[in-house]
Amino acid sequence: MSNHLKDEGSPYLLQHAENPVDWYPWCREAFEKARKEDKPIFLSIGYSTCHWCHVMAHESFEDSRTAHILNRFFVSIKVDREERPDIDSVYMAVCQAFTGSGGWPMSIFMTWDKKPFFAGTYFPVHSRYGRPGFSELLRALADRWTKGRRDLLNSADEIIAGLGQGESLCDDKDHENLAEKALQIFSDGFDEINGGFGAAPKFPAPHNLLFLMLYAGQKGKPDILGMAKKTLAQMYKGGIFDHIGGGFSRYSTDKYYLAPHFEKMLYDNAWLVTAYAGAYEATADPLYLDIAEKTAAYVIREMTSPEGGFYSGQDADSEGVEGKYYTFTWKEIMDVLGEEEGKEFAGVFDITPEGNFEGVNIPNLLRSSGGSADFDRHIQRLYEYRRNRCRLHVDDKILTSWNSMMAGALAVLYRASKNENYLLKAIETQQFIEKNLCEGTCLYTSRRGRKRSEKGFLDDYAYYIAALTELYHSTLDRSYVERAEELCREAVNRFADEKTAGYCLSDSDSTELFMNPKETYDGAVPSGNSMMAYNLVRLYQLTEKHLFKELAEKQISYMSAQARNYPAGYAMFLFAKLIYENPPVHMVIALKDSRDLEGIKGRLPLLANVTVASETRDYPLMNDRTTFYICRDGVCFPPVNEIMESIAILSQIS
Repeated sequence: MSNHLKDEGSPYLLQHAENPVDWYPWCREAFEKARKEDKPIFLSIGYSTCHWCHVMAHESFEDSRTAHILNRFFVSIKVDREERPDIDSVYMAVCQAFTGSGGWPMSIFMTWDKKPFFAGTYFPVHSRYGRPGFSELLRALADRWTKGRRDLLNSADEIIAGLGQGESLCDDKDHENLAEKALQIFSDGFDEINGGFGAAPKFPAPHNLLFLMLYAGQKGKPDILGMAKKTLAQMYKGGIFDHIGGGFSRYSTDKYYLAPHFEKMLYDNAWLVTAYAGAYEATADPLYLDIAEKTAAYVIREMTSPEGGFYSGQDADSEGVEGKYYTFTWKEIMDVLGEEEGKEFAGVFDITPEGNFEGVNIPNLLRSSGGSADFDRHIQRLYEYRRNRCRLHVDDKILTSWNSMMAGALAVLYRASKNENYLLKAIETQQFIEKNLCEGTCLYTSRRGRKRSEKGFLDDYAYYIAALTELYHSTLDRSYVERAEELCREAVNRFADEKTAGYCLSDSDSTELFMNPKETYDGAVPSGNSMMAYNLVRLYQLTEKHLFKELAEKQISYMSAQARNYPAGYAMFLFAKLIYENPPVHMVIALKDSRDLEGIKGRLPLLANVTVASETRDYPLMNDRTTFYICRDGVCFPPVNEIMESIAILSQIS
């Protein structure tokens, strides 16, 4: 028997459409039902590729006895966190206030006017590990709702009041040494043996590595670059990288990067493509470019919709078992490759009869001194075998922000690799966004061509603007900058907080919650506020317009105040601050013939600020040919006519 989710478009909601729980989507009808029947709301937030969401669903939401309790005493609402980041952000702050941590599935109990009075994440079916059993919790809260409601409502008011406390303000001292303080935190937590930072679990956090690489390049600090190089190398060697199919899993459950949480997300892989491409530019080590290309190939092969957009993620579970799709027994390897070739493969990729992970094997290179280049044929055979053995659930929802991340990553990869196929795919993705996810300056998300949101959020704008600037640097087509400027002005108009600066996640006239979150801290990906700092700096440096300079300085001041207590959590903002204070090389191309661009685009540094101009009094043609003018730190170099001469100058001063 279907519930109220049966007509929804979200893959996550549809996974629960046949539950005996009488689920509602987030809608007025659900809240009105709770008010009329005098019931509290149970709000469950998750996403379709979340392993622990599956576990709680199987244990509790598919159980008729638990469903009976929920249906009798509560009105139950399901939310896909990827479709509604505003709801997720607000109640994640609530969950952290109640428990000191957060995660998914997120379980919120609240009034029909959306005020939370209890929160947690996964609850087991029976009490264990210090967690109450879910049914026991439901009965206890239902009893409190009847007999002790005043106390529940008081706790709700206290939580809301606490979340509404004022933000930090900034003075000039807040700008000082933030990058150096962040570097000290990273250095103190760096795992010199295994790479990464801190103890397990270890998340990729590629934006942190981009910050380290930029700082190392600007300041001439090879030890700082070494932390990024070691981490990138170890992540690739470990099982967090899929050596059979390419791409990276969500995070490592151990300090070695061996055993991942097996789900793969588009956003992780997009940022990792960017980080590995950046490492290749910083080191000229072809290993990093190879990893970036293998990751991009995975996304293009397995995460692309027929219309050209990118899907959101692939599940960790297959046939109810986490990681089953990705692991192999010794026998399987021998059967697929034959004993002689199988043993050769096993010796390099750590395959043993007893297994390297819970009785099975995760292919990895952590114990190998060799590489995988000699095993491409073996890997292809294992890939085909694996693909036919069992299937992965794909979350086929298409998000503007995540597609923008991938478009930008492919544009960066094109400049690193000179492979025009990546640029073509980046342009195709941008055109897909314009055609399917935009209405003028309004962005939204979709699934299978069906519109899933009326208005985009800050992150949709911030990441799409960033993608457009990357496409400009890859094509030198000024229309990308003009579109980025248009959307940036719209984002400022919609999301800017005029009272305390910064940008809210939703525009003020559309939020339906008790607060409009303003995310500044970088999590798995940089926050919308970090990306706005980056965008404003880049647009100012590209256009030299005073508006963007003023907005960039205001955002830097605001974010400096937010970052001062733990600057390592604001790496992307610090990246933006570094390129504002130490601008990349500025090149002006005085163009003789537009056809000359074909020999120029894709050959410039990843961070250079390049503008194209027809001949003017400031930038005349030399020898009546296309001319390159290059400046850095207030110093301009003699103009040259050859792209290779300009690249030689850039390599000397970058």
